[in-house]
Amino acid sequence: MEQKHATVTYSQNWVAYDKAQTNEKLLFLTLLNDLCSNVEQPTYKFGRPTLPHSDMVFSSVLKVYSTFSLRRFLSDVKLSTEWGFLNKAPCFASVGHFMQREDITPLLEKLIRLSSFPLKKVEQDFAVDSSGFATSRFARWFDHKWGKEQKHRIWLKAHLMCGVKTNIVTSCSITEKTVHDTRAMPKLLKETAEQFNLREVSADRAYQSRELFNMIEDVGAIPFIPFKKNATGKCRGSIIWKRMFHLFMFKNEEFMQHYHKRSNSETVFHMIKSKFGMNLRSKTRTAQINELLCKILAHNICVVIQEMIELGIKADF
Repeated sequence: MEQKHATVTYSQNWVAYDKAQTNEKLLFLTLLNDLCSNVEQPTYKFGRPTLPHSDMVFSSVLKVYSTFSLRRFLSDVKLSTEWGFLNKAPCFASVGHFMQREDITPLLEKLIRLSSFPLKKVEQDFAVDSSGFATSRFARWFDHKWGKEQKHRIWLKAHLMCGVKTNIVTSCSITEKTVHDTRAMPKLLKETAEQFNLREVSADRAYQSRELFNMIEDVGAIPFIPFKKNATGKCRGSIIWKRMFHLFMFKNEEFMQHYHKRSNSETVFHMIKSKFGMNLRSKTRTAQINELLCKILAHNICVVIQEMIELGIKADF
């Protein structure tokens, strides 16, 4: 007789969820304003004085959060100015030009890390993964088989590390699609370990490397990364590699229970793409990178709002 297995389901705190969703936009504006208060204004040198950087970052993230075009989201900017979140409303062209600045990229990455700080005492287990975001640009290549020119869409790759309990992004990196996941991992791990106490790090086989195993162990965490079929348990300078290989081979069920926390990283990408779109509207590469970082920052603020209501945390940036 065939044995039936019960499907495991997880209940939703609908009261907290409903409260977070119905109050999200006002709370989003408030938290975004608090985050932008950490943005320093560059020293004035010469020429026409620019609008405060804090106002421009606020407007850029709000534009991505609204999913509107630059012109149509201007009503949100005017309302934000009336409510005291902005000193002066920028025009739509100013926001578009600001998004094309290369010096904004490290600033947005810093704000993403800063937005995760309220959950330092909540998250201990982390997952890492990458996913692509399509752009509006195309590249050409010559098809030797058919002897004609073809076009393919250019897309960017977002690498991120997230907490598996709340889906907060603790560190991220935006690269070209050809950059391998293992190259982005050290930065994600280092920046997360600076603020969080790591217990476990889960990732898929793409991150299988003795060097990465050692790096994860060095920050006090246990790597739960499955092994490829041709992998062996030889140390070659990594004791943790041998220990985890034996756990994977002889206690596979226990290993996989920890490893499957990695699926939360896929949940994070689904949350970002379903809420803020899987395509990047910007035309230039720098603006596309900044737009993608704004999506991740907006996601983090929404996560903090949910946990403020559900867990009662204090959003102190």
